[in-house]
Amino acid sequence: MTPFGQKLRDLRKERGVTAKEMAKALQLSPPYLSALEHGHRGKPTTVLIHQICAYFGIIWDDAEELQRLADVSHPKVTIDTSGLSPEATRLANLLSKKVNKLNKEEIDAILKIVESS
Repeated sequence: MTPFGQKLRDLRKERGVTAKEMAKALQLSPPYLSALEHGHRGKPTTVLIHQICAYFGIIWDDAEELQRLADVSHPKVTIDTSGLSPEATRLANLLSKKVNKLNKEEIDAILKIVESS
């Protein structure tokens, strides 16, 4: 699940809306909405994010947060390390191979390091 998908699911559950109801209101197919929540679809379009914000009545900072989450929620990431150090390339390759084996605490520690730089 992506950060955007988790937030979308949380919003639905907080407001007591089923995926089927939301999909119908946004003129989406229920399987597409499910795939978006589970991280099986790429980043949603800005138009769709605006529609979701309007549907839930999300404004200002909360709308910006939803957009930010969408921006970091592409499930298939490509990292271009050309021109970077061999260590940067090694790090990118190791992360791509081992991210699925990291536990929550390890991921949180790595995120803290990366987000602080």
